[in-house]
Amino acid sequence: MNLSNAAHPGFCAFIPPHVLEHMAKASEEIVHESVREAARLSIIQDNQFRANRANQPADVATLMTTKEKEGIMAPPLGTAGREVFNCGHQWGQPPPYMLLRGEGDPVTADDAINAAYDVGGAVRDYYKNKLGRNSIDNLGMNQIHNVHFGQNYMNAFWDGSQMAYGDGDGTVFVSFTKDADVIAHELTHGVTQHTAGLIYYGQSGALNESMSDVFGTVIQQAIEGTTAHDADWLIGNGIMGPELYGEALRSMKAPGTAYDNYFIGKDPQPDHMTRYYFGANDNQGVHINSGIPNRVFYLVAMDIGTDKAALIWYATLQRLWPNALFGDFAYMVADSARLLTKNGQVPVGTTQTVRAALREVGL
Repeated sequence: MNLSNAAHPGFCAFIPPHVLEHMAKASEEIVHESVREAARLSIIQDNQFRANRANQPADVATLMTTKEKEGIMAPPLGTAGREVFNCGHQWGQPPPYMLLRGEGDPVTADDAINAAYDVGGAVRDYYKNKLGRNSIDNLGMNQIHNVHFGQNYMNAFWDGSQMAYGDGDGTVFVSFTKDADVIAHELTHGVTQHTAGLIYYGQSGALNESMSDVFGTVIQQAIEGTTAHDADWLIGNGIMGPELYGEALRSMKAPGTAYDNYFIGKDPQPDHMTRYYFGANDNQGVHINSGIPNRVFYLVAMDIGTDKAALIWYATLQRLWPNALFGDFAYMVADSARLLTKNGQVPVGTTQTVRAALREVGL
C-alpha cells in the first residue's frame, strides 16, 4: 500500500499500540496463543507502515488510484466518489480487478465492502451537508477503502491517502468495518491532515486523535439518529469480539472507563489535566491524552446538542496549526464558540458553556 505522508508525519491507526502490546505479552493461561500471535503480527505490520510513512516527504502528493495508474477507466479524482477494494487478506495494495464496489455500484454480498461504502458516504454527506466541506480535502477527494486487509489484522488505519481495515482475530476484535465510528474516525484523520495538519505526537497528536473521536461519534449519531442525551458516547464498542463484548476502546463521557480486562488491559485515558500521561508510549500518549479534549466535547454537546458542538469543533480545527497544544485548542475552541454565537449559529451562552467544560478538565 502506498503510505504517503501527505500533510503531517504519522501513521494513524485506530487501535493504540499499548493495547496490542498488552495482548502480545499476556500469558497463555490468559490469552490464547492464536490471539497473541495476531497481536504480534499486527504490531510488526503497524511498525513497518509507520516507519515507511515517516521516511516519506511531508508534502501533498498527487493522489491516484491503482486503476488510474494502470490506465484502466476509473472515476476522475475530485468527484468525492467511493472505491472499495478487497485485499483478500494480503498485506499490500490489492490489484485493480479487486475493486468490488465503485460509486453508484449495487450492493455486494460482502458486508465489509457494503459497510465501508455506506459509512464512507455518510461521512462525506455529513461534512458536505452539515459543515460545508467537499470531501476529505475540501476539493472532492475520492475515498479509497481497502477491506479484508492482512491476516487476522487487529487494526484499521488512514495512511495519508486511503483507508485499510483488518478483520480482527474474531475473538478479541471483529471486522473494523462493523463500527461506523471507526470508519468516520479514520477518514477524519484525512480531514485533519488537510486542515490543521496536527503533528501526530504529544499534545498536537492527542488533539488529532480527539478530532477523529469527535467526528467519529458525531457521524455515528447522525447515522443512528441518536442525540447527545441518548448516545452511548463509546468509541469502538462495535468491533469488540465475543471475549470483549460490552467493552469499548474509549469513552468520551468518562475517559478511563472504557475497558478493564485481562485481554487488553485497563483504559489509561485521563479525564483531567492532573492525570495527564507524560510517558513516551503511543507517540507520547496520542490515544491516551485525547480523553481530556474528548470530555470537553461531550460536556458541550450535552448542553447545546451534538450538531451545534460539531460546528464549533470544525471551526476550531480550521484555525489550529500543526504543533498546536492543549492551551491553543482551549483558546481557539472558546473563541470559535464566540464567533459562532455572534453569527447566530449556536445559542447565546455557548461561549460560557465551552469555558466551563474546559475548566472541568483543567484547561
